[in-house]
Amino acid sequence: MERRKLLGAAFVAATASLTDLQLTGSASAARRFNGRSTSALLEQIQKTHGGRRWRKAQVIEAHVAYGGPFWAFKGVADFVGTDHVVADVHRQRIRLTQPSGRVIAFDKYADVLTVTEPHGAVERLWHPRASFDGYTATSQWSVAQAGYFRAYATWLYLVEAYVFTYPGVRITEAEPWVESGETWRVLDVTFPPSIDTHCPTQRYYFDADASMVRIDYEAEVSGALPTAHYQPRHAVFDGALITTRHEIYARNADRTPDRSLVRISLDVKRASLH
Repeated sequence: MERRKLLGAAFVAATASLTDLQLTGSASAARRFNGRSTSALLEQIQKTHGGRRWRKAQVIEAHVAYGGPFWAFKGVADFVGTDHVVADVHRQRIRLTQPSGRVIAFDKYADVLTVTEPHGAVERLWHPRASFDGYTATSQWSVAQAGYFRAYATWLYLVEAYVFTYPGVRITEAEPWVESGETWRVLDVTFPPSIDTHCPTQRYYFDADASMVRIDYEAEVSGALPTAHYQPRHAVFDGALITTRHEIYARNADRTPDRSLVRISLDVKRASLH
């Protein structure tokens, strides 16, 4: 119990007084840039990330290693480990097989999360997003709720930035961001209800090569704490650029990350597109 209190303090203390900029907020944070320039950036993003290969693919398969104290804090310590992941490219559907043999499957079209335990027991959580109503940053989750969070988030992390081409996705360019001596271009991406995301509008950062290097969001299912999600490593698999290292931090009011704690980490290994 004492360990959980300490973890809770690490997660929420730094954000208790945050008055973070809303991603769709003031004119200074959402200035529209020249349409031609933004269109050129979007084209370069798809080219860099292998958009042509993504269009031809139906499925992405990978092994994803999940770490960080977040899982224990949420009451699902056995979620730390490496899952075998199979995800559809053109619809939000994903299956994750955990080391224990537990299988987690999410189908957004049906809006159901299914957990199949190794001994055969099956749990279905219909309309899983609604199950988080009233939850705060310190609320613990059931296995099905944790599975839903992992499923929709992993699907996004694998398919981004190809998901920008999905119907109903709206994109606005915001002010450039300077970090570590680099200038990154910034896109505010608003997703339609047909795609489950951390929050309706998420902010994406791209380096000079149009590689995705950071995402900002507030995960609604976990108290909407401001988050800075970094992507420091990438690799090309079957002609598609995929982020192979994800590091997720709390985000300060000035948009800088609190690097004192990596809340969640993901490492993507042996990915392939079919």
